[in-house]
Amino acid sequence: MTFIEIVQWINNNVLWGYPMIIALVGAGILFTLLLGFPQVTKLGAAFKHTFGGMFSKEAKEEGSMSSFQSLATAIAAQVGTGNIAGVATAIISGGPGAIFWMWLAAFFGMGTIYVEAALAQKYRETRNGQLVGGPAYYLKNGFAEKGHAALGHGLATFFAIAIIIALGFVGNMVQSNSIASAVTTAFDISPFAIGILLAILAAFVFLGGMKRIASFAELVVPIMALIYILGSIAILVKFSSHIIPTFQGIFTAAFTGKAVMGGAQGIAVRIAIRYGVARGLFSNEAGMGSTPNSHAVANVNHPIEQSLAAMVGVFIDTVVVCSATALSILVTGAHLKGLKGVAVTQEAFNLAFGSLGVKFLAICLTFFAFTTIVGWYYFGENNVKYLSNNDGAIRIYQIILLAFIVMGSLFKVDLVWELADMFNGIMVIPNLIGLFFLFGEVKKLRNDYRGERLSGKQIKYVYPYQ
Repeated sequence: MTFIEIVQWINNNVLWGYPMIIALVGAGILFTLLLGFPQVTKLGAAFKHTFGGMFSKEAKEEGSMSSFQSLATAIAAQVGTGNIAGVATAIISGGPGAIFWMWLAAFFGMGTIYVEAALAQKYRETRNGQLVGGPAYYLKNGFAEKGHAALGHGLATFFAIAIIIALGFVGNMVQSNSIASAVTTAFDISPFAIGILLAILAAFVFLGGMKRIASFAELVVPIMALIYILGSIAILVKFSSHIIPTFQGIFTAAFTGKAVMGGAQGIAVRIAIRYGVARGLFSNEAGMGSTPNSHAVANVNHPIEQSLAAMVGVFIDTVVVCSATALSILVTGAHLKGLKGVAVTQEAFNLAFGSLGVKFLAICLTFFAFTTIVGWYYFGENNVKYLSNNDGAIRIYQIILLAFIVMGSLFKVDLVWELADMFNGIMVIPNLIGLFFLFGEVKKLRNDYRGERLSGKQIKYVYPYQ
Protein backbone atom coordinates (compact mmCIF):
# COMPACT_ATOMS: atom_id res chain seq x y z
CA MET A 1 0.00 0.00 0.00
CA THR A 2 1.18 3.51 -0.77
CA PHE A 3 1.25 6.20 1.93
CA ILE A 4 -1.93 7.87 0.65
CA GLU A 5 -3.70 4.48 0.56
CA ILE A 6 -2.76 3.88 4.20
CA VAL A 7 -4.12 7.30 5.20
CA GLN A 8 -7.32 6.68 3.21
CA TRP A 9 -7.79 3.30 4.92
CA ILE A 10 -7.41 4.90 8.37
CA ASN A 11 -9.92 7.61 7.45
CA ASN A 12 -12.50 5.30 5.90
CA ASN A 13 -12.29 2.44 8.39
CA VAL A 14 -11.25 4.02 11.69
CA LEU A 15 -11.49 7.80 12.08
CA TRP A 16 -14.28 8.51 9.61
CA GLY A 17 -16.11 5.23 9.72
CA TYR A 18 -19.58 4.90 11.17
CA PRO A 19 -18.47 5.17 14.84
CA MET A 20 -17.13 8.71 14.37
CA ILE A 21 -20.07 9.84 12.26
CA ILE A 22 -22.52 8.43 14.81
CA ALA A 23 -20.60 10.05 17.68
CA LEU A 24 -20.52 13.50 16.05
CA VAL A 25 -24.06 13.59 14.75
CA GLY A 26 -25.27 11.79 17.87
CA ALA A 27 -23.67 14.41 20.10
CA GLY A 28 -25.37 17.15 18.13
CA ILE A 29 -28.74 15.40 18.32
CA LEU A 30 -28.42 14.73 22.05
CA PHE A 31 -27.33 18.28 22.91
CA THR A 32 -30.07 19.69 20.68
CA LEU A 33 -32.76 17.65 22.43
CA LEU A 34 -31.50 18.33 25.96
CA LEU A 35 -31.14 22.06 25.31
CA GLY A 36 -34.56 22.38 23.67
CA PHE A 37 -33.48 22.99 20.04
CA PRO A 38 -31.62 26.29 20.60
CA GLN A 39 -30.78 26.46 16.87
CA VAL A 40 -34.52 26.91 16.29
CA THR A 41 -35.87 28.62 19.39
CA LYS A 42 -32.91 30.96 19.94
CA LEU A 43 -31.78 31.62 16.36
CA GLY A 44 -33.49 35.02 16.20
CA ALA A 45 -31.94 36.06 19.52
CA ALA A 46 -28.59 34.75 18.31
CA PHE A 47 -28.62 36.95 15.20
CA LYS A 48 -29.79 39.94 17.22
CA HIS A 49 -27.01 39.49 19.78
CA THR A 50 -24.36 38.86 17.12
CA PHE A 51 -25.12 41.64 14.68
CA GLY A 52 -26.85 44.06 17.03
CA GLY A 53 -23.49 45.00 18.51
CA MET A 54 -21.52 44.67 15.29
CA PHE A 55 -20.68 48.37 15.11
CA SER A 56 -20.64 48.93 18.85
CA LYS A 57 -17.60 50.71 20.24
CA GLU A 58 -18.08 49.34 23.75
CA ALA A 59 -14.90 48.94 25.72
CA LYS A 60 -13.57 45.44 26.07
CA GLU A 61 -11.15 43.97 28.56
CA GLU A 62 -7.47 44.17 27.71
CA GLY A 63 -6.33 40.90 26.16
CA SER A 64 -9.80 39.94 24.94
CA MET A 65 -11.93 40.33 21.80
CA SER A 66 -15.43 41.71 21.40
CA SER A 67 -18.13 39.12 20.81
CA PHE A 68 -18.24 39.99 17.10
CA GLN A 69 -14.45 39.90 16.76
CA SER A 70 -14.41 36.43 18.33
CA LEU A 71 -17.12 35.30 15.94
CA ALA A 72 -15.32 36.89 12.97
CA THR A 73 -12.11 35.08 13.95
CA ALA A 74 -14.08 31.83 14.25
CA ILE A 75 -15.73 32.38 10.85
CA ALA A 76 -12.33 33.30 9.38
CA ALA A 77 -11.26 29.78 10.37
CA GLN A 78 -14.53 28.15 9.32
CA VAL A 79 -14.98 29.85 5.94
CA GLY A 80 -12.03 28.62 3.91
CA THR A 81 -11.20 25.99 1.34
CA GLY A 82 -13.73 23.69 2.99
CA ASN A 83 -16.45 25.95 1.59
CA ILE A 84 -15.07 25.97 -1.95
CA ALA A 85 -12.76 23.00 -2.53
CA GLY A 86 -14.18 20.86 0.29
CA VAL A 87 -17.76 21.10 -0.91
CA ALA A 88 -16.60 20.20 -4.42
CA THR A 89 -14.71 17.19 -3.05
CA ALA A 90 -17.81 16.10 -1.13
CA ILE A 91 -19.90 16.18 -4.31
CA ILE A 92 -17.29 14.37 -6.43
CA SER A 93 -16.66 11.67 -3.81
CA GLY A 94 -20.11 11.39 -2.25
CA GLY A 95 -22.42 12.61 -4.99
CA PRO A 96 -25.01 15.42 -4.73
CA GLY A 97 -26.62 13.60 -1.79
CA ALA A 98 -23.60 14.50 0.35
CA ILE A 99 -24.89 18.07 0.45
CA PHE A 100 -28.04 17.03 2.31
CA TRP A 101 -25.97 15.24 4.93
CA MET A 102 -23.74 18.29 5.19
CA TRP A 103 -26.81 20.42 5.94
CA LEU A 104 -28.12 17.94 8.50
CA ALA A 105 -24.74 17.70 10.23
CA ALA A 106 -24.60 21.52 10.38
CA PHE A 107 -28.09 21.76 11.91
CA PHE A 108 -27.19 19.47 14.77
CA GLY A 109 -23.68 20.90 14.82
CA MET A 110 -25.22 24.18 15.97
CA GLY A 111 -26.21 22.35 19.14
CA THR A 112 -22.68 21.04 19.55
CA ILE A 113 -21.01 24.43 19.05
CA TYR A 114 -23.43 25.92 21.61
CA VAL A 115 -21.98 23.53 24.20
CA GLU A 116 -18.37 24.09 23.10
CA ALA A 117 -18.60 27.88 23.33
CA ALA A 118 -20.24 27.83 26.77
CA LEU A 119 -17.55 25.54 28.20
CA ALA A 120 -14.77 27.53 26.55
CA GLN A 121 -16.10 30.68 28.19
CA LYS A 122 -16.54 29.21 31.66
CA TYR A 123 -13.15 27.51 31.93
CA ARG A 124 -10.97 30.15 30.26
CA GLU A 125 -7.87 31.53 31.96
CA THR A 126 -5.68 34.62 31.86
CA ARG A 127 -2.02 34.14 30.93
CA ASN A 128 0.44 37.03 30.59
CA GLY A 129 -2.43 39.51 30.57
CA GLN A 130 -4.35 37.78 27.75
CA LEU A 131 -7.38 35.52 27.84
CA VAL A 132 -6.87 31.96 26.65
CA GLY A 133 -9.35 29.13 26.43
CA GLY A 134 -10.75 26.24 24.44
CA PRO A 135 -10.95 22.45 24.82
CA ALA A 136 -7.50 22.09 26.39
CA TYR A 137 -8.58 24.44 29.16
CA TYR A 138 -12.06 23.03 29.75
CA LEU A 139 -10.66 19.50 29.72
CA LYS A 140 -8.05 20.44 32.32
CA ASN A 141 -10.17 22.67 34.58
CA GLY A 142 -13.50 20.92 34.11
CA PHE A 143 -12.19 17.42 34.87
CA ALA A 144 -10.15 18.69 37.82
CA GLU A 145 -13.29 20.33 39.22
CA LYS A 146 -14.94 16.90 39.24
CA GLY A 147 -12.00 15.08 40.82
CA HIS A 148 -10.37 13.71 37.64
CA ALA A 149 -7.41 16.06 37.31
CA ALA A 150 -4.94 13.50 35.87
CA LEU A 151 -7.38 12.31 33.19
CA GLY A 152 -8.29 15.88 32.29
CA HIS A 153 -4.66 16.92 32.00
CA GLY A 154 -3.88 13.92 29.78
CA LEU A 155 -6.82 14.60 27.46
CA ALA A 156 -5.99 18.32 27.36
CA THR A 157 -2.36 17.65 26.42
CA PHE A 158 -3.40 15.15 23.73
CA PHE A 159 -5.88 17.65 22.30
CA ALA A 160 -3.40 20.55 22.33
CA ILE A 161 -0.82 18.53 20.40
CA ALA A 162 -3.46 17.24 17.96
CA ILE A 163 -4.87 20.67 17.11
CA ILE A 164 -1.42 22.17 16.58
CA ILE A 165 -0.68 19.43 14.04
CA ALA A 166 -4.20 19.22 12.56
CA LEU A 167 -4.85 22.90 11.97
CA GLY A 168 -1.63 24.79 12.52
CA PHE A 169 0.45 22.52 10.31
CA VAL A 170 -1.52 20.06 8.11
CA GLY A 171 -4.69 22.18 7.95
CA ASN A 172 -2.81 25.21 6.73
CA MET A 173 -1.17 23.05 4.06
CA VAL A 174 -4.71 22.50 2.73
CA GLN A 175 -5.30 26.23 2.61
CA SER A 176 -2.06 27.08 0.79
CA ASN A 177 -2.54 24.09 -1.53
CA SER A 178 -5.95 25.31 -2.65
CA ILE A 179 -4.78 28.91 -3.05
CA ALA A 180 -1.80 27.81 -5.14
CA SER A 181 -3.98 25.56 -7.30
CA ALA A 182 -6.58 28.27 -7.95
CA VAL A 183 -4.17 31.15 -8.54
CA THR A 184 -1.87 29.07 -10.78
CA THR A 185 -4.86 28.08 -12.94
CA ALA A 186 -6.24 31.62 -13.14
CA PHE A 187 -3.05 33.69 -13.42
CA ASP A 188 -0.28 31.18 -14.35
CA ILE A 189 1.92 32.00 -11.34
CA SER A 190 4.41 29.52 -9.87
CA PRO A 191 2.93 27.58 -6.88
CA PHE A 192 6.21 27.98 -5.00
CA ALA A 193 6.13 31.76 -5.44
CA ILE A 194 2.54 31.78 -4.17
CA GLY A 195 3.57 29.76 -1.11
CA ILE A 196 6.39 32.18 -0.28
CA LEU A 197 4.11 35.23 -0.64
CA LEU A 198 1.44 33.63 1.56
CA ALA A 199 4.01 32.90 4.25
CA ILE A 200 5.23 36.52 4.23
CA LEU A 201 1.71 37.98 4.46
CA ALA A 202 0.70 35.50 7.16
CA ALA A 203 3.77 36.36 9.24
CA PHE A 204 2.84 40.05 9.09
CA VAL A 205 -0.57 39.33 10.62
CA PHE A 206 0.70 36.79 13.17
CA LEU A 207 3.34 39.08 14.59
CA GLY A 208 0.69 41.69 15.45
CA GLY A 209 -0.78 39.38 18.09
CA MET A 210 -4.41 39.04 19.14
CA LYS A 211 -5.26 42.67 18.42
CA ARG A 212 -4.14 42.58 14.79
CA ILE A 213 -5.73 39.15 14.19
CA ALA A 214 -9.08 40.36 15.60
CA SER A 215 -9.02 43.60 13.60
CA PHE A 216 -8.10 41.74 10.41
CA ALA A 217 -10.90 39.20 10.88
CA GLU A 218 -13.70 41.66 11.63
CA LEU A 219 -12.75 43.81 8.61
CA VAL A 220 -12.13 41.15 5.97
CA VAL A 221 -14.55 38.31 6.81
CA PRO A 222 -17.91 40.10 6.23
CA ILE A 223 -16.71 41.67 2.97
CA MET A 224 -15.26 38.47 1.48
CA ALA A 225 -18.34 36.39 2.38
CA LEU A 226 -20.73 38.94 0.86
CA ILE A 227 -18.79 39.23 -2.41
CA TYR A 228 -18.64 35.45 -2.85
CA ILE A 229 -22.34 34.98 -2.07
CA LEU A 230 -23.26 37.66 -4.62
CA GLY A 231 -21.16 35.85 -7.24
CA SER A 232 -22.93 32.57 -6.48
CA ILE A 233 -26.33 34.25 -6.65
CA ALA A 234 -25.40 35.53 -10.12
CA ILE A 235 -24.74 31.93 -11.21
CA LEU A 236 -28.10 30.80 -9.82
CA VAL A 237 -29.86 33.59 -11.71
CA LYS A 238 -28.14 32.58 -14.95
CA PHE A 239 -29.01 28.88 -14.44
CA SER A 240 -32.34 29.47 -12.70
CA SER A 241 -34.09 26.74 -14.69
CA HIS A 242 -31.79 24.16 -13.05
CA ILE A 243 -32.46 25.15 -9.43
CA ILE A 244 -35.52 22.99 -8.76
CA PRO A 245 -34.08 19.88 -10.48
CA THR A 246 -30.89 20.40 -8.48
CA PHE A 247 -32.71 20.33 -5.14
CA GLN A 248 -34.65 17.27 -6.30
CA GLY A 249 -31.35 15.62 -7.20
CA ILE A 250 -29.80 16.39 -3.80
CA PHE A 251 -32.67 14.79 -1.87
CA THR A 252 -32.99 11.84 -4.26
CA ALA A 253 -29.28 11.01 -4.06
CA ALA A 254 -29.20 11.49 -0.28
CA PHE A 255 -31.65 8.67 0.36
CA THR A 256 -31.37 6.39 -2.67
CA GLY A 257 -27.88 6.98 -4.03
CA LYS A 258 -29.34 7.41 -7.49
CA ALA A 259 -27.62 9.96 -9.72
CA VAL A 260 -29.69 12.54 -11.56
CA MET A 261 -28.99 15.55 -13.78
CA GLY A 262 -26.79 13.56 -16.17
CA GLY A 263 -24.71 11.64 -13.61
CA ALA A 264 -23.21 8.44 -14.98
CA GLN A 265 -23.80 6.32 -11.90
CA GLY A 266 -25.14 6.41 -8.39
CA ILE A 267 -23.07 6.52 -5.20
CA ALA A 268 -23.85 4.47 -2.09
CA VAL A 269 -25.75 6.41 0.58
CA ARG A 270 -23.14 5.53 3.21
CA ILE A 271 -20.44 7.19 1.04
CA ALA A 272 -22.62 10.27 0.66
CA ILE A 273 -23.03 10.41 4.45
CA ARG A 274 -19.31 9.88 5.05
CA TYR A 275 -18.19 12.71 2.77
CA GLY A 276 -21.06 15.03 3.64
CA VAL A 277 -20.40 14.82 7.38
CA ALA A 278 -16.59 14.83 7.03
CA ARG A 279 -16.47 17.83 4.71
CA GLY A 280 -19.16 19.57 6.75
CA LEU A 281 -17.05 19.17 9.87
CA PHE A 282 -13.93 20.36 8.09
CA SER A 283 -15.86 23.45 7.04
CA ASN A 284 -17.96 24.47 10.08
CA GLU A 285 -15.74 22.69 12.65
CA ALA A 286 -18.63 21.96 15.07
CA GLY A 287 -17.49 19.29 17.53
CA MET A 288 -13.90 19.51 16.37
CA GLY A 289 -12.81 21.78 19.21
CA SER A 290 -11.19 24.49 17.09
CA THR A 291 -13.46 27.55 17.16
CA PRO A 292 -13.95 27.42 20.98
CA ASN A 293 -10.39 28.76 21.14
CA SER A 294 -11.77 31.98 19.67
CA HIS A 295 -15.14 32.04 21.44
CA ALA A 296 -13.37 31.65 24.80
CA VAL A 297 -11.84 35.13 24.64
CA ALA A 298 -15.01 37.07 23.78
CA ASN A 299 -15.84 39.88 26.19
CA VAL A 300 -19.49 39.12 27.01
CA ASN A 301 -21.63 39.43 30.13
CA HIS A 302 -22.45 35.73 30.24
CA PRO A 303 -21.01 32.58 28.55
CA ILE A 304 -24.34 31.73 26.91
CA GLU A 305 -24.22 34.97 24.94
CA GLN A 306 -21.21 33.61 23.08
CA SER A 307 -22.95 30.26 22.62
CA LEU A 308 -25.59 32.14 20.65
CA ALA A 309 -22.95 33.86 18.53
CA ALA A 310 -21.21 30.53 17.91
CA MET A 311 -24.39 29.03 16.43
CA VAL A 312 -24.54 31.92 13.95
CA GLY A 313 -21.03 31.01 12.81
CA VAL A 314 -22.05 27.46 11.86
CA PHE A 315 -25.20 28.77 10.12
CA ILE A 316 -23.24 31.26 8.02
CA ASP A 317 -20.52 28.80 7.17
CA THR A 318 -22.61 25.84 6.05
CA VAL A 319 -26.19 26.92 5.39
CA VAL A 320 -25.11 30.07 3.56
CA VAL A 321 -21.59 29.80 2.13
CA CYS A 322 -21.31 26.02 1.58
CA SER A 323 -24.76 25.98 0.01
CA ALA A 324 -23.73 28.79 -2.34
CA THR A 325 -20.82 26.66 -3.57
CA ALA A 326 -22.82 23.43 -3.81
CA LEU A 327 -25.65 24.97 -5.80
CA SER A 328 -23.21 26.79 -8.12
CA ILE A 329 -21.51 23.47 -8.91
CA LEU A 330 -24.68 21.44 -9.35
CA VAL A 331 -26.72 23.89 -11.45
CA THR A 332 -23.84 24.30 -13.91
CA GLY A 333 -22.98 20.59 -14.01
CA ALA A 334 -19.33 21.32 -13.18
CA HIS A 335 -19.14 18.11 -11.13
CA LEU A 336 -19.55 16.03 -14.29
CA LYS A 337 -16.33 17.22 -15.96
CA GLY A 338 -13.94 14.77 -14.31
CA LEU A 339 -12.16 17.43 -12.26
CA LYS A 340 -11.04 17.40 -8.61
CA GLY A 341 -10.94 19.79 -5.66
CA VAL A 342 -11.07 23.51 -6.25
CA ALA A 343 -10.93 22.96 -10.05
CA VAL A 344 -14.59 21.80 -9.87
CA THR A 345 -15.77 25.07 -8.35
CA GLN A 346 -13.58 27.01 -10.76
CA GLU A 347 -15.25 25.18 -13.62
CA ALA A 348 -18.67 26.25 -12.30
CA PHE A 349 -17.64 29.90 -12.42
CA ASN A 350 -15.99 29.33 -15.82
CA LEU A 351 -19.19 27.86 -17.25
CA ALA A 352 -21.11 30.87 -15.97
CA PHE A 353 -18.70 33.74 -16.66
CA GLY A 354 -15.75 32.40 -18.63
CA SER A 355 -12.17 33.26 -17.68
CA LEU A 356 -13.41 36.24 -15.64
CA GLY A 357 -15.30 33.82 -13.42
CA VAL A 358 -12.16 31.70 -12.88
CA LYS A 359 -10.22 34.80 -11.81
CA PHE A 360 -13.07 35.91 -9.52
CA LEU A 361 -13.13 32.51 -7.82
CA ALA A 362 -9.35 32.48 -7.43
CA ILE A 363 -9.44 35.85 -5.68
CA CYS A 364 -12.32 34.77 -3.40
CA LEU A 365 -10.57 31.51 -2.53
CA THR A 366 -7.36 33.35 -1.75
CA PHE A 367 -9.13 35.57 0.78
CA PHE A 368 -11.14 32.67 2.23
CA ALA A 369 -8.12 30.46 2.68
CA PHE A 370 -5.84 33.22 3.92
CA THR A 371 -8.28 34.22 6.66
CA THR A 372 -8.48 30.55 7.64
CA ILE A 373 -4.69 30.42 7.88
CA VAL A 374 -4.87 33.38 10.29
CA GLY A 375 -7.67 31.81 12.34
CA TRP A 376 -6.02 28.40 12.55
CA TYR A 377 -2.71 29.99 13.44
CA TYR A 378 -4.42 31.63 16.40
CA PHE A 379 -6.03 28.37 17.52
CA GLY A 380 -2.66 26.63 17.37
CA GLU A 381 -0.92 29.41 19.26
CA ASN A 382 -3.56 29.20 21.98
CA ASN A 383 -2.62 25.56 22.50
CA VAL A 384 1.10 26.16 22.30
CA LYS A 385 0.53 28.52 25.24
CA TYR A 386 -1.23 25.69 27.06
CA LEU A 387 1.73 23.35 26.55
CA SER A 388 4.44 25.94 27.22
CA ASN A 389 4.01 29.46 28.54
CA ASN A 390 7.20 30.44 26.76
CA ASP A 391 7.65 32.99 23.97
CA GLY A 392 10.36 30.80 22.44
CA ALA A 393 7.88 27.96 21.92
CA ILE A 394 5.52 30.31 20.07
CA ARG A 395 8.37 31.49 17.83
CA ILE A 396 9.26 27.88 16.93
CA TYR A 397 5.59 27.19 16.19
CA GLN A 398 5.44 30.21 13.88
CA ILE A 399 8.53 29.14 11.92
CA ILE A 400 7.32 25.55 11.43
CA LEU A 401 3.84 26.74 10.42
CA LEU A 402 5.25 29.10 7.78
CA ALA A 403 7.31 26.22 6.37
CA PHE A 404 4.15 24.08 6.12
CA ILE A 405 2.37 26.90 4.26
CA VAL A 406 5.12 26.90 1.64
CA MET A 407 5.20 23.07 1.41
CA GLY A 408 1.42 22.90 1.07
CA SER A 409 1.53 24.93 -2.13
CA LEU A 410 3.56 22.11 -3.77
CA PHE A 411 1.70 18.97 -2.61
CA LYS A 412 -0.85 16.88 -4.51
CA VAL A 413 -4.43 17.74 -3.59
CA ASP A 414 -5.61 14.19 -2.74
CA LEU A 415 -2.88 13.57 -0.15
CA VAL A 416 -3.35 16.95 1.52
CA TRP A 417 -7.10 16.47 1.98
CA GLU A 418 -6.73 12.91 3.27
CA LEU A 419 -4.12 14.02 5.82
CA ALA A 420 -6.41 16.86 6.93
CA ASP A 421 -9.30 14.41 7.42
CA MET A 422 -7.07 12.08 9.46
CA PHE A 423 -5.78 14.70 11.89
CA ASN A 424 -9.21 16.33 12.22
CA GLY A 425 -10.60 12.97 13.27
CA ILE A 426 -7.85 12.51 15.85
CA MET A 427 -8.53 15.85 17.57
CA VAL A 428 -12.28 15.26 17.69
CA ILE A 429 -11.93 12.33 20.10
CA PRO A 430 -10.75 14.10 23.31
CA ASN A 431 -13.04 17.05 22.61
CA LEU A 432 -16.15 14.87 22.35
CA ILE A 433 -15.22 13.11 25.59
CA GLY A 434 -15.04 16.50 27.29
CA LEU A 435 -18.35 17.70 25.85
CA PHE A 436 -20.25 14.65 27.10
CA PHE A 437 -18.56 14.68 30.51
CA LEU A 438 -19.09 18.40 31.14
CA PHE A 439 -22.49 18.88 29.51
CA GLY A 440 -24.17 19.31 32.90
CA GLU A 441 -22.23 22.56 33.37
CA VAL A 442 -23.73 23.94 30.18
CA LYS A 443 -27.25 23.22 31.41
CA LYS A 444 -26.44 25.10 34.62
CA LEU A 445 -25.13 28.05 32.61
CA ARG A 446 -28.21 27.98 30.36
CA ASN A 447 -30.56 27.97 33.36
CA ASP A 448 -28.59 30.77 35.02
CA TYR A 449 -28.77 32.88 31.86
CA ARG A 450 -32.48 32.16 31.47
CA GLY A 451 -33.05 33.27 35.06
CA GLU A 452 -31.26 36.57 34.36
CA ARG A 453 -33.43 37.23 31.32
CA LEU A 454 -36.64 36.43 33.20
CA SER A 455 -35.66 38.68 36.10
CA GLY A 456 -34.73 41.53 33.78
CA LYS A 457 -31.27 41.78 35.36
CA GLN A 458 -27.97 42.01 33.51
CA ILE A 459 -25.37 40.50 35.83
CA LYS A 460 -21.74 40.14 34.79
CA TYR A 461 -20.78 36.47 35.06
CA VAL A 462 -17.89 35.76 37.44
CA TYR A 463 -15.36 33.54 35.64
CA PRO A 464 -13.93 31.02 38.11
CA TYR A 465 -10.53 30.46 36.47
CA GLN A 466 -9.81 33.85 34.94
